[in-house]
Amino acid sequence: MSTNLTIPAAPAIEAQALSRHVRMSPQKAILRYTKKRAARDIEKVLRSAIANAERKAEDAGASLDVDELYVSRCFVNEGSRWKRLRPAPMGRAYRYVRRTAHIVVAVVEHHRAAAERTAAAEAAAAAEKGVRGAVKKARKALGGRKPPVRKPKKQG
Repeated sequence: MSTNLTIPAAPAIEAQALSRHVRMSPQKAILRYTKKRAARDIEKVLRSAIANAERKAEDAGASLDVDELYVSRCFVNEGSRWKRLRPAPMGRAYRYVRRTAHIVVAVVEHHRAAAERTAAAEAAAAAEKGVRGAVKKARKALGGRKPPVRKPKKQG
């Protein structure tokens, strides 16, 4: 009976950013690199998601290549509506609605990059383990003695 041990890959780093109450209609928020007004707000949220991923990797003690991130989810929800009044003739008022949007952008690390990051961490751990082993081997070659332990002096 042979067992094939595989080391599970580290989970890919995922982060998201949310911008609420953006002052534009959800229909106008288009994810496209254009000169439209929505592109500026979407880019801002995307940069925030990338910064969140970097922070998450830093807190986990992992190295993250920003070029290996891709957008996993991006959507726009309808936000709250602002009710406004516009003056009308004869002392009346017309009511109109200002729509807002919630923009959500999520980025995730590519699975190949996560596997490479795991392999690099394992290689570093193996290299560190080899250094510790070399010190033990050197002590053993010198006679197997441990360094003498000094007893504290009695004060009196």
